[in-house]
Amino acid sequence: MPEITAKLVKELRDKTSAGMMDCKKALIENKGDMEKSIEWLRQKGIASAEKKSGRVAAEGAVGSYIHTGSRVGVLLELNCETDFVARGDLFQGLLRDLSMQVAACPSVEYVSVDQIPEAIASKEKEIEMGRDDLSGKPDQIKEKIVEGRIGKRLKEMALLEQPFIKDSSINVEELVKQVAGKIGENIKVRRFTRYTLGEGIDVKESDFAEEVASMTSD
Repeated sequence: MPEITAKLVKELRDKTSAGMMDCKKALIENKGDMEKSIEWLRQKGIASAEKKSGRVAAEGAVGSYIHTGSRVGVLLELNCETDFVARGDLFQGLLRDLSMQVAACPSVEYVSVDQIPEAIASKEKEIEMGRDDLSGKPDQIKEKIVEGRIGKRLKEMALLEQPFIKDSSINVEELVKQVAGKIGENIKVRRFTRYTLGEGIDVKESDFAEEVASMTSD
């Protein structure tokens, strides 16, 4: 297989307008064959989706999902370009799948990595820099290790980075691109809220033995 160089990836990007990582993946999947890679991107709907990604998506819908047992619920806003598409089966199916994805991923708090506040990233770095397994290592090595750990941790917090629960060979971002390619409109996940029954409620734990003792002493 030919080497997948940055030049080859850029050439595929110029021809398809797909993202750099999608182009690299396409070339790897197709052993560097340019034409097959272009076809692969088109079949996935990624090429056409990228071309539409700059268009305004102001329509859409808010979907909900309540998990079995009614202990976890999700509200999610998914945007597209027209109300007609928002009412369609493909869009509504994606909305439900994304809501289920959020319900299944308690560590997910943001739509994408670039939405995570700098303060949170800095705090994660502070925690990692203080770990015992890094003590004694040179600062340059420590920085590289921490950078890798931080990148992984931030991805765990972002919805678009998660493996799709129904097909782990793609992540959520790729799923959205595929549906956008099929629909022919730009699709954006705008925001979501995850509710867990009882979350945030302080429950006073009573000491049963103490209660019994006090009752018998009366």
